[in-house]
Amino acid sequence: MCLSRDAVTGDDTSLLRWAAGTDSTPLGVQQHDYWEEVYIVEGAMTDLSLGETFAAGMYACRPPGMPHGPWKSESGYLALVFRYRTR
Repeated sequence: MCLSRDAVTGDDTSLLRWAAGTDSTPLGVQQHDYWEEVYIVEGAMTDLSLGETFAAGMYACRPPGMPHGPWKSESGYLALVFRYRTR
């Protein structure tokens, strides 16, 4: 769910919810041309490339070009996500 979006820059703030059993393996590893900050509100997800599970209360900051994912979430997942470009 998009909470806010700047029509000029494309920067946005969203709540991202995954249902239990979500698997993003078909999307492969992701890379973006923008900064992405993620705060996990509830649940957990596993980054399959890293082999690490991230749970509620954890935070990640990904600079442009940083490879991440794919992911699985057995329990489901809710995160607050900020995406922005540097100027």
